[in-house]
Amino acid sequence: MECRQDEIFSRSRGVLGADGSEKLACVSAAVFGTGGVGGWCAEALVRTGIGGITIVDCDTIAPSNINRQIMADPASIGEYKVEVLAARLGRINPSCRVTSVKTRFCAETAAAFDLSEFDVVIDAIDSVADKCLLVKNALEAGKPALFSSMGAAFRRDPLKVRTADFTKIEGDALARAMRRTMRKEGFFPPKPFTCVYSSEQPSAPDVKGVKGSLVQVTAVFGMVLASLAVEHVCNGGKTSRPVADARNI
Repeated sequence: MECRQDEIFSRSRGVLGADGSEKLACVSAAVFGTGGVGGWCAEALVRTGIGGITIVDCDTIAPSNINRQIMADPASIGEYKVEVLAARLGRINPSCRVTSVKTRFCAETAAAFDLSEFDVVIDAIDSVADKCLLVKNALEAGKPALFSSMGAAFRRDPLKVRTADFTKIEGDALARAMRRTMRKEGFFPPKPFTCVYSSEQPSAPDVKGVKGSLVQVTAVFGMVLASLAVEHVCNGGKTSRPVADARNI
C-alpha cells in the first residue's frame, strides 16, 4: 500500500511543526556504525522524516547481534548490516535518500568521506582510534553538527543514559581512552560536541570474553542521538548546552 508523505509524518509534524518538519526533510545525515546504537539512531531519524541518510559499516550480521541490533534476525545472518538496514529504511520512507557504504571508517578510508557534505554526523563507532579520527575530521570540516556515542556495554539501566559535552563526561572508559589518544596525538577538539553516555558503572561480565550489551540500553543511546540531531536541525543549529573549554581534557 502506497502512503503519502503527509500521512507518514503527520504525527511528527504535530510535534515539530510544519517548519521543523520541512527543515528535517532538507537535511542529510551520516551515521557511522550501525550496531546496537547506530542502527536505532538511523531508524529514528528516518521515521522522524530526515531527507537523506548515509549509513557506514563494514560488518556482516552475526547471531550475537540479534539481541540488540534492529536489522538483525536469523534470516539476515551473514548479510552486510548496511545493506539490510538500508532496505529496511527504504521501506519505511521510500522518499528518503538512503545510501549504504560497506566500509570501515579508519585512517585508510577517511579521505574518501567529505564530511562537509552532511548536515549531521553521528559517531556510533566502537574503535577508539576510528572514533577519534571521525571526531577530528568532523570538527575540522566545520559544517556538520557532530553527536557521539560513548560506551553502552555492560550497562543495564536505561534511566542512567545522559548527555554532556565530551570534556565533561565522567566515569566512562571510552571517553577516557579517547582523551588519552587525543592528548598523545596533540589534538584538542576545537569546539564542543555533545555525547551520549551512561552514568551507570559497568557491570562485571558474567561470561568471560563476552562484551555484554542489552537492547534496552543501546537503543536508548541511539534514540537520544537521534533526538539531539532532530532538535539541532529544528532549532536552526542553535543549542542551549553550555560551552566547555575543549582543552580541559
